[in-house]
Amino acid sequence: MAETETAPGAQQFIPPQADTLDDLRAAATGCRGCELYRAASQTVFGRGDASARVVFVGEQPGDMEDQKGLPFVGPAGRLLRRAVDDAGLDPGHIYLTNAVKHFRFELRGKRRIHQTPDRVHITACRPWLVAEFAQLNPEVVVVLGATAAKALLGPTFRVTRQRGELLPWPASAQHPEDFQQVPVDSAGRTTDVPPARLLATIHPSAVLRADNQDVAYDGLVADLTIAARALAG
Repeated sequence: MAETETAPGAQQFIPPQADTLDDLRAAATGCRGCELYRAASQTVFGRGDASARVVFVGEQPGDMEDQKGLPFVGPAGRLLRRAVDDAGLDPGHIYLTNAVKHFRFELRGKRRIHQTPDRVHITACRPWLVAEFAQLNPEVVVVLGATAAKALLGPTFRVTRQRGELLPWPASAQHPEDFQQVPVDSAGRTTDVPPARLLATIHPSAVLRADNQDVAYDGLVADLTIAARALAG
């Protein structure tokens, strides 16, 4: 579709004075950075505490998330919570967000069928991700699936090749400079973020689609266990 080939992007909707996740969440409700807002019920922003030790980045909200306005509350979210528990990660120390904040779908009858976001959607929404990270200071970033990997690590990164591998963050980002500074006060002063780690793995929805769900789930838990060990270390 021609309208998805370009998009104004989210940058103009991010208030320069926003200095908390709540400020960003409130501003995101009015985002018109790409055309996805037209059909979606609402913006689905990240959730969790600014002091979270682990940040999970997924693809986009699904049908349930779009209705409830919260990320990871549908079937994939329930599976992720179970995997987090099995890997020994503390759910209280996790921030959950998506690379794209609106649900992209096509209607089939009355059903809304998930459609993978295009590059233009990932690019348009990326400023929200950068703004979120400016308010976060994670020790580990977990990238869930290809869309999130493209948003943070660039189009050449392959989750299938490097899943479960601990990479330096933000050095491994496609544009590390976007993630190297965090604010220290309301006067606009910033400081370098402490070095952290990044780990890529499959999206929990891929487990639900897998021919052998048990094997796929065990692989997800194994990857998340590496993240848990990195925190402990």
